[in-house]
Amino acid sequence: MTVAMRRWAWGVMTAILLGLGVACGGGSDSPTSPTPPPTGGGGGTPDSATITISSSGTVSPSTVTIRQGGRVTFVNSDTNTHDMASDPHPVHTDCPEMNQVGFLAAGQTRTSGNFNTVRTCGFHDHNRPDVTGLQGRITIVAQ
Repeated sequence: MTVAMRRWAWGVMTAILLGLGVACGGGSDSPTSPTPPPTGGGGGTPDSATITISSSGTVSPSTVTIRQGGRVTFVNSDTNTHDMASDPHPVHTDCPEMNQVGFLAAGQTRTSGNFNTVRTCGFHDHNRPDVTGLQGRITIVAQ
């Protein structure tokens, strides 16, 4: 399945789910945005993290830990585009919140959805799944 077909399928599924929410009393005709991460507490674990794709085409840091409900921002400082997605390749099903990052053009910044489940999520560049420098882990800990 091509990237375009995969994005089209996700768009159709999202439209269906949004339609079901409205039909079932969702109350709003406009899509919702992820809620901001919680603030305070957590024993020093941050609510959010930033991962930068460097000009050498590697992610830094490759592992981050955030609190439940937090989000991760990806900054593409590379001159190449990247398609950041959840493991495993090519289905990207472990952590759907990660898939909201998706395509990053050179210089672009995008943020994941809220990671609400305590777990560890692997991520990679969908177009370069075997490049270890573009792989990493996001650990989500309880609030």
